[in-house]
Amino acid sequence: MKKGRVDTALTTAPVVTCMKTLMMVFNFIFWVTGIVILAIGIWTKVDLYKYLELSNIYKAEAPFILIGVGAVIVIVGSLGCCCTVKGHSFLLYLYCGMLFLVFIMELSAGITLLVYKGKLEKGFQEGLTHKITLYGQKGEETITDAFDELQSKLHCCGIGSYNDWFSTPWGQEQKEPHSVPVSCCRVDIKTCQNSNLPPQANSTHMPIYTHGCHKLVVDFINGNMGPIGGVALGISFFQVLGAILACCLAKSISKAKYEQME
Repeated sequence: MKKGRVDTALTTAPVVTCMKTLMMVFNFIFWVTGIVILAIGIWTKVDLYKYLELSNIYKAEAPFILIGVGAVIVIVGSLGCCCTVKGHSFLLYLYCGMLFLVFIMELSAGITLLVYKGKLEKGFQEGLTHKITLYGQKGEETITDAFDELQSKLHCCGIGSYNDWFSTPWGQEQKEPHSVPVSCCRVDIKTCQNSNLPPQANSTHMPIYTHGCHKLVVDFINGNMGPIGGVALGISFFQVLGAILACCLAKSISKAKYEQME
């Protein structure tokens, strides 16, 4: 091998080592994002779905999509570590293609969140308005439990206000007028006065929560859906960086092997 070739090979080797290090750092971060998305999907399916079912536009498949995307990212991230350690150009190019596919999925998810933010608000409003009329009805135990969970966890009552319950079929069926479910109670349900309530809250010491649930959920959507969509877009473009690193590493490895053969 000529001296120039030796010098070039010696120069290429540290570059490959440096890029492998960068790729391992990227793979670790990428793998962690997959774990986070997987955890969010599981949390949505196990707990958050109780609230989301009250929306008209909730899709039961949504948590499974998050779980699937998270699992794919974890698997691809693990394969990326193997590809980087092995140092095979073909595997790195294949990894680059996988990252591009993940980029498309995450980019679509981020854009969907930003575009459908308004529809999420409207869907929740329409869902609450319709499903509050089914509360306590025979065969609607799922909706009843969802409302109780929503009110007790978010410390709210009704849609816009607690007096929304007075005109519902459930409210009309109660022995005492102006009643609300016990899930609206601030205090122990055994001592809570959840009937014969005034039409308007006239004291800060009401035994029940007086704020409606819709505003709390809308505030959550407005305060979080935008940033979440933005983060999803940011993470998706992070995959582009990984794809570029993978391609550059594959090219450097091929170049180093070619120089060693000469």
